[in-house]
Amino acid sequence: MVMDQRDDPFYSPADTGQVDRLLATIEFSKALVSAYDMETLLTAILSRIKAIIPAENWSLLLIDPPTGELYFAVIVGLGPETVKDIRLMPGEGIAGTVAQTGKPIFIPDVNQDPRFAARVDIQTGFATRSIIALPLIVRGAVIGVFEVVNVEEERFFREKYLPHLNILADYVAIAVDNVRNLQKLEARTFIDEVTGFFNTRYLIHELDRLIPQLLNQDAPFSVVFLDLDNFKTVVDTHGHLRGSKVLGQVARVIHAGLGADDSLVRYGGDEFIILMPRRSQAAALEVTRRLRRSLNQTVFLQDEGLSVQVTASYGIASLPEDAQDREKLLLIADRAMFGSKGRGRDRIMVGRDLIPVEDE
Repeated sequence: MVMDQRDDPFYSPADTGQVDRLLATIEFSKALVSAYDMETLLTAILSRIKAIIPAENWSLLLIDPPTGELYFAVIVGLGPETVKDIRLMPGEGIAGTVAQTGKPIFIPDVNQDPRFAARVDIQTGFATRSIIALPLIVRGAVIGVFEVVNVEEERFFREKYLPHLNILADYVAIAVDNVRNLQKLEARTFIDEVTGFFNTRYLIHELDRLIPQLLNQDAPFSVVFLDLDNFKTVVDTHGHLRGSKVLGQVARVIHAGLGADDSLVRYGGDEFIILMPRRSQAAALEVTRRLRRSLNQTVFLQDEGLSVQVTASYGIASLPEDAQDREKLLLIADRAMFGSKGRGRDRIMVGRDLIPVEDE
């Protein structure tokens, strides 16, 4: 929200450094709106803001949409770990008041203002003297709050820095909104429409990200390739719509048995791939055995008065013993899965040596 200087009660004529600060603000604003991910955006804010507005502390708080609470996305002048668990309710403290009202607040002495809440100071050990908080507004809605705490030159703050802070708050709001929209768009491109879980675009992206990282850390990584057995019979018997519904239900059964770091990908048709970062081949086999039991014991389409059961064939490949690149890792897992099919289906086969896993 950019204030018209003629309407700003805090504004007074610029000093000789005003032009330099304005140019720095504009350059900073260009950097913000060109950021394409939140990490790049927050890094830009951290690296440049100190040069524009001298103060003891700067904070960028964003609203968590599900709860309406404010959390610290960026803080300078305090260790991020000191505020990572702090959440402010709407209306709590100066930031909460600004988020609730959508209006900026400037307080030269927080001890004289009943709206100030000392909870953050108590938890972090910081001592707030003065504070200015501006809302980050996009399309009429507040998405966060930008704070400057304990400015170095309080006498000249209004005339020197407030106009730039208003401009900066506008650009930060636009930049955060742009990055969030890009994240939503990117997330949609990674989602399979039939099951609601990940698709092959995500698979390639994650493998290219995880494999170098885990190899460098000497950490294990396993991939499970599974293909439903005789699924064409389900489609031929119950139709394509119900077949798609079964795929979605199968995906949920599999996902329920995975860990927090594992991810499920629909590879295509009735094939799925499970990514298991930091799981050894033995650990991946243990999880796969549990998944196989769960899938074999589940009855699908019961809500439609039907009783459909399916099994699957599984192949496991692991990093680094089976492969050290994406193509070979997927090829070995795929080959192991087809080996399971060849041995009679509803089986698990492991690794490049195609080791069959006996039924428990």
